[in-house]
Amino acid sequence: MTPSTLDPQPLHDWLALQGSADRSRLLPMLIEAQRLYGYLSEQVLAAVGQTLRVPLAEVHGVVRFYTLLYDRPTGRTIVRVCTSPRCAQAGGEQVLRDVCLALGVQPGEPTSDWAFEVEEVACLCLCDHAPAALLGDVPVGHLQAVKPEFWLAQPQEIGLGHIGGSPRRLTARCHEGAPAGLSEYVASGGFSGLERALRSLSPAGVIEVIEASGLEGRGGAAFPTGQKWSLAASGEARRRYVVCNGDESEPGTFKDRVLLEGDPWAVLEGMAIAGYAIGAERGYLYIRGEYPRAQRILQKAIREAQQAGYLGENILGSDFHFEIELRSGAGAYICGEETALLESIEGKRGLPRLKPPYPVTDGLFGQPTAINNVETLCTATWILSQGVEAFRSVGTPDSPGTKLFCLSGDVALPGTYEVAFGTPLRELVATAGGVAGELQAVLLGGAAGAFAGPEVLELPLSYEGFRQAGLPLGSGVLMVINAERDLRQTCWHLSRFFAHESCGKCFPCQLGTQRQMEIIRRGIEGTLTAGDLEALDDVAYTMTQTSICGLGVTASSAIESARKRWPELFRPGAA
Repeated sequence: MTPSTLDPQPLHDWLALQGSADRSRLLPMLIEAQRLYGYLSEQVLAAVGQTLRVPLAEVHGVVRFYTLLYDRPTGRTIVRVCTSPRCAQAGGEQVLRDVCLALGVQPGEPTSDWAFEVEEVACLCLCDHAPAALLGDVPVGHLQAVKPEFWLAQPQEIGLGHIGGSPRRLTARCHEGAPAGLSEYVASGGFSGLERALRSLSPAGVIEVIEASGLEGRGGAAFPTGQKWSLAASGEARRRYVVCNGDESEPGTFKDRVLLEGDPWAVLEGMAIAGYAIGAERGYLYIRGEYPRAQRILQKAIREAQQAGYLGENILGSDFHFEIELRSGAGAYICGEETALLESIEGKRGLPRLKPPYPVTDGLFGQPTAINNVETLCTATWILSQGVEAFRSVGTPDSPGTKLFCLSGDVALPGTYEVAFGTPLRELVATAGGVAGELQAVLLGGAAGAFAGPEVLELPLSYEGFRQAGLPLGSGVLMVINAERDLRQTCWHLSRFFAHESCGKCFPCQLGTQRQMEIIRRGIEGTLTAGDLEALDDVAYTMTQTSICGLGVTASSAIESARKRWPELFRPGAA
């Protein structure tokens, strides 16, 4: 539809279904307007701003911030080819060149018939299917051996990927097919945790159970979940919120996608349990825009849960009311940071907030908010259902229970593995079929993590084990790299990722990530100087010490760990 024929009525009809017209509807309305009109023309943006009473300049600012929003015409199907670290290793850059050649375009320009447009993207979190792409809303993978003409015309949608390990607690219901229906979920014990909470525990009692379990956040920070819920529940407040962080976008990470698509009910149940515990009546499930299949699955699950009485008013005959609203991201890695995510839900650019205050006291809309990631909430569901003793029956005293690990790279069977804490890394790698070739390094914790050599295989997979070794367990990323890979290239792709994803709010990160990328590039080209290495040290220190949020604080961590472990990687004048 051209701007001259813009009919704003579909926007008004959509808004009428939302129940409110506040600023927080801005991002959802922009996403819907783009779906309706093809792109966000000046007239569309003006109509959106007028409808929500948001200044046009601010509307433009939001559109320009998110990479999945377009204020220009685009091809009808956008082909997003991933060239993030793992996909680049697997041939993603060649896939990008091949598909551009096949369509006769350069990245960022549509084909002559406007049927396609190709984009190079930072990470799709399909690392276990590398090299991968998103063809419209269809995820496709293992493209290095497939001609673009074939997968563009007949895309074979990939499933959840390989799921292994033992014991399978959180992933027991996850398989390659469609997720179990609501009746099957209930028959297998689903919603028994919520029922136990509502029938036999007070909100404070639920928090006591979570605290006794020793559950720590599975998103990387490992903050005690019970303590977070207790803080969010304390003090006077007009209202409280639960937010599920499903904006999984760390290179090497894909476990939350498996849970969202494979067992959506457990996520919803965990959010409801958290809502009951902290006294919240509303939750927001924020899923990254690059996960369209997960969004479809969860939207359907929310509707069915409402119809069956597991969400809404007087849940299971109690006086507890809880609604969940799904919110889509629109392409911004920074929105995985909890305060940036809150800003995004509120209809703003996803820029991180200064802390303190923290979300548990001043979170969404200025109210106490408990933010947990997908795996944490699914684990809370399991604990309420099966009990603390069962949860702590595996793992270690300081790291009880199981953990999901995203194993990708040079292993025989990349995939999602659920194992008990304390399992030796060597055993996990063996479960995945072993290393393909001679092991050179393992990237732990993703782009914001650290490299380690073959000696890391002897470590137990536990918070305390990795802490003692001075290494990050993070969210569970394990990217295996064999001796045939050039680690300098991997460092380059990591530096490029952060330079691309820095939000620009603080100068140390905005400028530091750019300088870091430029210096690493000179190291690959053989033009590195001793002054460059000194500058790289200065950049790393400055970002770590002065950046506002975790992106800048950790943007140099993996690269600095590689330089420390393998000092010969970057030498002045060496190509």
